[in-house]
Amino acid sequence: MKRTHLSLYYLVGYLIPSGLALLFAPGLAFQLLFSNSSGAYGDVLPRLAGGILLALGLLVFQIVRRRVEQLYVTIIYVRVILLGILVGLFLYSRDPLFISLFVVVGIGVVLTTLSYIRDRQSQKALQG
Repeated sequence: MKRTHLSLYYLVGYLIPSGLALLFAPGLAFQLLFSNSSGAYGDVLPRLAGGILLALGLLVFQIVRRRVEQLYVTIIYVRVILLGILVGLFLYSRDPLFISLFVVVGIGVVLTTLSYIRDRQSQKALQG
């Protein structure tokens, strides 16, 4: 599962920095993600979201560091569900923020999924 393991660094690489950005500079984070909310999200909930992203990033970092391969597929499924939620939030709000997030998360899902498929094929070739 070497490729899958490496692909998860992308996930850690955006969860932790974006969590810190939302926690300490939510206005700048929203601006960088092309939000047109004009402060509609307030100041407290984005900081809460930042804290949650930071916590998730640290959890995924531990999964990657410890090579908990049993959770690799779960990490893919969770992000696929999140993609659906992001589509729904975009349709509800029309805020380009959700398109930006969809692209970032989507790249990671594709990267991890393709890596996982290649790793499984390599394992089967070695076994068979």
